[in-house]
Amino acid sequence: MEKNFDTLKLENQLCFPLYACAKEIVKAYKPYLDELDLTYTQYITMMVMWEHKELRVKEVGEHLYLDSSTLTPLLKRLEEKGYVARRRSLEDERDLIVTVTEKGMALREKALSVPAKLAACVDLEPGKAQILYGILHELLGKLSERNNG
Repeated sequence: MEKNFDTLKLENQLCFPLYACAKEIVKAYKPYLDELDLTYTQYITMMVMWEHKELRVKEVGEHLYLDSSTLTPLLKRLEEKGYVARRRSLEDERDLIVTVTEKGMALREKALSVPAKLAACVDLEPGKAQILYGILHELLGKLSERNNG
């Protein structure tokens, strides 16, 4: 029986265009985020904080699909920049609470133009962007269930 190695071709891998697109999207964000002195991961963390104002570290991780070993240095750096404050929970001191600061909220104004600038770079029809968003979130949900369930 002859083995079919076509499944090992890069062109037949769903993971590769996802990986390459993610890398290119982050690269496209870089000049806009450099103006804000944020990395992409810091930017998405701030997006979560702007929306929720205060969260436990665990909740930030759940929103971003990041573990605490990645979040801890990230949040520490955002705290050093004055964008968030971290404190122990009064109910359970094992829980660390993250709160967006006034300086962090002021950064939101500066970041307001970033999504439109990126959309102009990507130039994807809005309908196609919505379809892609839906498919990616469906895939992310299934992978998350499989990996965490």
